[in-house]
Amino acid sequence: MRFDVLTLFPELIESHMDFSIMKRASEEGIIDVVTHNPRDYTHDKHKKVDDTPYGGGAGMVLMPQPYVDCYENVNKTENSLTVMMTPQGEPFTDKLSNEFAKYDQIIILCGHYEGFDERIREIIKPREISIGDFVLTGGELPALCIIDSVSRKLDGTLGKIESAEDDSFSDGLLEYPQYTKPRNFRGLEVPEVLLNGNHKFINEFRQEQKILRTKLKRPDLYKEWKKKQK
Repeated sequence: MRFDVLTLFPELIESHMDFSIMKRASEEGIIDVVTHNPRDYTHDKHKKVDDTPYGGGAGMVLMPQPYVDCYENVNKTENSLTVMMTPQGEPFTDKLSNEFAKYDQIIILCGHYEGFDERIREIIKPREISIGDFVLTGGELPALCIIDSVSRKLDGTLGKIESAEDDSFSDGLLEYPQYTKPRNFRGLEVPEVLLNGNHKFINEFRQEQKILRTKLKRPDLYKEWKKKQK
């Protein structure tokens, strides 16, 4: 999987690739994350990429020329997807993460300031994605959420593929509670069922906990899960 990220701050993306699972996946060739700076494509001698909005208003708007030229210079595979990080986009979910993992390449446009000139959308026609109903200072953090989540779906990224199979949302439910040593911490005991080695009972316990936890913490998910059980 190749991720091409259009960003004015490539170091924000690149630094994330130096740690933990993302670093290992990159070193093993499972993912390749490449940054492209629209500032390198501007025709302005001062490397300007934004300007004041027509019609007035606060802030600066990203100009179409640097972004469109930068995008058109990205080498694209046949099986590629282009997304724009924006609060106006469709919510990013685990279902979308699984869908995105089927592509060979994802191109991500990161905005800043007051956002994109509308003609960037009209020319590039990206799929617009949001990670939540809130506004951030830029699209780099949302882009990293996409990269991290999708990378986990790829064979080899995690030590064991079942690590992803048991994640929250993988089957419509939240993940069951996890425990490790010590067995007793400040008077709180690890459930006995997890200590007896009976995997049938352990699996039943964990499934019960997933259902209970989802019902309490995310009744909306529980309601959807119940519908599918009928």
